[in-house]
Amino acid sequence: MKKVISQIYEIQTPKEAELIVNAGVDHVGSVIVSARDWKQARIKETLDLVAQTDAKSSLILLYNEPDLVFSSLEYYRPDIVHFCEILIDSQTQDTPGANCRALVQLQAQIRKNFPEIKIMRTIPIPDNNLGDSIPYLEWARIFEPVSDYFLTDTLIVSQPGNGDQPVEGFVGITGKSCDWKSAARLVEASRIPVILAGGLSPDNVYPGIKTVRPAGVDSCTLTNACDACDRPIRFKKDMAKVKQFLAEMRRASAEF
Repeated sequence: MKKVISQIYEIQTPKEAELIVNAGVDHVGSVIVSARDWKQARIKETLDLVAQTDAKSSLILLYNEPDLVFSSLEYYRPDIVHFCEILIDSQTQDTPGANCRALVQLQAQIRKNFPEIKIMRTIPIPDNNLGDSIPYLEWARIFEPVSDYFLTDTLIVSQPGNGDQPVEGFVGITGKSCDWKSAARLVEASRIPVILAGGLSPDNVYPGIKTVRPAGVDSCTLTNACDACDRPIRFKKDMAKVKQFLAEMRRASAEF
């Protein structure tokens, strides 16, 4: 049996973090959605609660200005900082090196300034079989020396350019699966752990693990509570879905 890491986003309150930790989740993910309002006391309390448990906190910052990133890490002190920029320029289709250089430098500086904090880097994977048109393996090669984890997430390329990402400039919360064959190639090529994300739910996490064989699995949108129209509600988890997700994850990991 191989231990598969479980990661659940977006946990923004101490109360919900306690429920998630008690369910047995390994990585409790929170998100800072605004550079303008980056100091959120409730999220700080959430990370502080996780720090008192065996779980690890993972914090996404939806900004990458170095001084603000460093101030955020000083304030929140997460176990893991998670970056999820889209990486590719939708207009110029620039080479990965041109787009990623500043982000690599930022991660290298975080390692120097905050050696106790692990770094997770999202590697965008297409939502279909167009993996060869996206340089995801090149991105991985560039970021691997300054990363502790990779996370696959869904890049919408069904339309010209990058399509419509839910958060401009960043990858995530699409509710759509990435191309698992491409994700499996990344797992095979990577020397650091890869967490599979992108549209994972209690219904598909088992085949996702069996197909991709990742080090971990991540869920956000499809373990959220839903409104009266069955639309996921951001920042509100459905604990029944979370527990079912974990059960299916464990069932798959038992067969590794």
